[in-house]
Amino acid sequence: MPSPLLLLPLNDAHQAEGAVFGESSGWLVPLRYGDPMAEHRAVMGATGLLDRSMVGKVVVTGRDRATFLQGMLSNDIKALQPGQGCPAAFLDAHGKVVSLLAVYVLEDRILLELPAGSTDKFLQTIDKFLISEKAYFEASDDGYVVLSVQGPGAEKALADLSGAPLAAEPYSHQEVSIAGEPVRIVRRSHAASPGFDCWAAAAHGPALWKALREAGGAPVGAEAAEVLRVEAGIPAFGADVDENLILPETRLDQLVSYTKGCYIGQETVARVKYRGHVNRGLSGLVVEGKEVPTSGDVVLAEDKEVGRVTSAVHSIALGKPIALGYVRREHFEPGSAVAVRVRDQLVPARVVELPFVKSAA
Repeated sequence: MPSPLLLLPLNDAHQAEGAVFGESSGWLVPLRYGDPMAEHRAVMGATGLLDRSMVGKVVVTGRDRATFLQGMLSNDIKALQPGQGCPAAFLDAHGKVVSLLAVYVLEDRILLELPAGSTDKFLQTIDKFLISEKAYFEASDDGYVVLSVQGPGAEKALADLSGAPLAAEPYSHQEVSIAGEPVRIVRRSHAASPGFDCWAAAAHGPALWKALREAGGAPVGAEAAEVLRVEAGIPAFGADVDENLILPETRLDQLVSYTKGCYIGQETVARVKYRGHVNRGLSGLVVEGKEVPTSGDVVLAEDKEVGRVTSAVHSIALGKPIALGYVRREHFEPGSAVAVRVRDQLVPARVVELPFVKSAA
C-alpha cells in the first residue's frame, strides 16, 4: 500500500487559493491555481510566489561543521563567510553525484537545502564519514517553510516588506523581519528572472504567505514552475542529474572549486578537468513541431543513438518544445542537428546553448 502524500504546511492556504493538487516527490503540491500561462507571465514580467517547502532541509552545528563539509562537498565551504552561500554537490568516491544541494553559512550554523524527499538518505550517507568531528546534522524538513518570490518585481516587494536592502550576490542571505517574525531571505533564482527564497519557521508560514500575497506575489504552481526551470536550463536532481552520472557530465562548473583541495570524488573531477574529457554532457535541445518529448526519449544523429532526454516542456516563452538531455560530446556545439524519437516518430531538433531563455536582470 503506497504511503500517504505529505501535506505542505500551507496546504490550507493553497486550497483557499483554488489550487489543483498533484504529487511531487511524495508531497501533495499545487500544480496550478488557474492558468499556468498567466502564472508564467507573473514570474517573467511581475512577481510570482512559489511554495518550495517540500525541499529537504538540514541544520549543521558544531565547531567542525565547515571543516567537515569542506571535505565532503565539491565547492569551497570554508571560504564562505556568514551571510554567504553556494551551490555544491555531494559525490561518491568515483565522482558520481549522490546529491545536489545549496549551502548557507550563518554565524552559529550552516543550513543545507537538499532535493525534496532526500533528507533521510543524505543523513544516513553522511553519517558514515563522521568519526570524531564535532559536526552535528539535524533533519529540519518540518521546521521551515520556504516561499520563493520570483520575477522583476521580487526585490522591491521584499525590500518594501522588510525595510532592508537585499544582499546582492547569488546565494547570499540575511535575516529580516516580515509580518513581525524573522525571515531569512536568500538571493536565489529558479527561473530566467531575478528571485529570492524566504526561509521562516513553519508556524510563521501563513502570515508570511499573506504578506507576500498582499505585496503583489501571484501564486505559481508546479506546472508553470517546471516550464520556468527548464527554460532557465536549471537541472533537477532525480530528473536531469542522478547517481549514474559523474559530476563533470552535468557541466555544472559553478558547483566545483578546483583550488580547495581534497573532497570525496575530487580525484575523478580533477582528472576530467586537467587530463581528459567527458564523453557525454548535459545539453539543451530545441525540438521542431508541437510534440513534447518525454524523459528517456532517445536522441539520434545519422541513425545512431547519441543521447537521451531527461526533462522536456512546451516553452511558454519560446512557443515550442524544449528539452534538457545528455548528448555525446561530438554534438555539444550549438546548432548541431539531431533528432528525437517521440512516440515512434523521429522529430528534428538542434542543440542549443543553455539557458534557453536568458534573464533580463
